[in-house]
Amino acid sequence: MESQNYKNHRKFYPPHHFIYLPLLMVLQIFGIYKTFNDESHELIWILFSVVVFLILYLAIMVRQHYALGLQNRMVRLEFKQRYFEIFQLRSDEVESKLTFDQIAALRFAYDDEFKTFLEKALKENMKGNEIKKSIIKWKADLHRV
Repeated sequence: MESQNYKNHRKFYPPHHFIYLPLLMVLQIFGIYKTFNDESHELIWILFSVVVFLILYLAIMVRQHYALGLQNRMVRLEFKQRYFEIFQLRSDEVESKLTFDQIAALRFAYDDEFKTFLEKALKENMKGNEIKKSIIKWKADLHRV
């Protein structure tokens, strides 16, 4: 398995991303096409297109909403635990000064770089994407949703 880094850290779920969603997109395009080319059943094809769009929208939003919401909470908990292990202090004050993007990016850094990038995030407001791109030794997160 290739080691994880900035360029390959995104994850796809093949049945959802490459079968279900493309199939709904094809049905949506087909419904719109038929709306303009089957005048005798135009209203039915409009209804079909609206229903397919709503299913597509719901499939994207519900899946992402629950998975990302849970993952965001876990990333914050991981940050709190890691901060405590490194500094032997509660992270409440520090965490409140960071954006979620910064906290999420810090999880890819090993402890020595974590300290450096945490300081830069606090003092220089280093953005999450900048932190990720600056990490020299990438700490893989292979359990992402």
